Amino acid sequence: MKNIFKKLIDLNDNEKILICEISGNHSNSFSHLKKLIMEAINQKVDLVKFQVYTPHSLTIKSNQKDFMIKKGKWSKHRTLFRLFEKSYTPWIWIEKLVKILEKNKINWFASAFDKNSVDFLEKINCKAYKIASPEITDINLIEYLAQKKKPIVFSTGMSKTEDINLALNTVKKYHNKFAILKCISKYPASYKDLNLSSIRTLKKKYKCVIGFSDHTIDELSSILAITQGAKIIEKHFKLDNDNNSSDSHFSMPISNYKHLRKKINSVDLCLGNKNQIFTVSKKLMKDRRSLYITENVQKGDMANYKNIRSIRPGYGVHPKYLKKLIGKKFKKELKKGTALKLNHLIRLLK
Repeated sequence: MKNIFKKLIDLNDNEKILICEISGNHSNSFSHLKKLIMEAINQKVDLVKFQVYTPHSLTIKSNQKDFMIKKGKWSKHRTLFRLFEKSYTPWIWIEKLVKILEKNKINWFASAFDKNSVDFLEKINCKAYKIASPEITDINLIEYLAQKKKPIVFSTGMSKTEDINLALNTVKKYHNKFAILKCISKYPASYKDLNLSSIRTLKKKYKCVIGFSDHTIDELSSILAITQGAKIIEKHFKLDNDNNSSDSHFSMPISNYKHLRKKINSVDLCLGNKNQIFTVSKKLMKDRRSLYITENVQKGDMANYKNIRSIRPGYGVHPKYLKKLIGKKFKKELKKGTALKLNHLIRLLK
């Protein structure tokens, strides 16, 4: 896909983008992750996204209660630091995989979480950035990214309106190349949490490209988000039958990517043109009912309900004339099966 990074932020371009989020779905194995990347290439994904951090860039090693994970799938790791130890992707792996993606002409970008990760990504020529939901308040990081003057995509799962405003105003000091993803920071998210109708509100308020970061376990909400005006869909993907990686419990099998991409592309076809309410093609008009001669008639015979009827197909006059034609005289002989015309009768209707 050409100029995908321009498409990410271009309101006038209606092409949909499905981001393949890799996240922590590597099971701490380079071969596992490489296999996932190769499958992504196989699926001809629009855009691969990495998360570039270290445990130390996200948190500190501590067993104090603030740093404990109390509920959910990730609670088995007990602390934030241990979770990030398990889920982070070694940067040398990313560097190797980026080369594979570029060789295969697959676009990629990344979430950055601190200045070091930005510097690393700049070194390997990252062309756009993502700010994850928890980092929406890290204005120093956002400003550092904005200075690179590359597109920035914001997730809003942990944002108040004022957080979004502050983040965007920070970026606007340097450029206007940004997009916003409606996001629910639950893993997995349930339908009742989504409030997808707010996508239209975001689009109206911020006048930028709006997307949806989908943490549900199926495809329904991604498709519905498109109907609400989303242009970008971000979905976490994993190798088929991977139930062990850190984000596998809310990720979609990579073999489903093409299937979801096709459905997302089909949404606009289904929605059509809102200004075109009821139209009927000429072909279909001929399949409707119209008035026909249903018994042979002679010149001077009177039209009645036996020799004129409303039937299919639609080559005769509109059935609305039936009552008005009854009692009128035929001008000439007509055979059964003749499509009735108004000028077949002596007294023409206007």
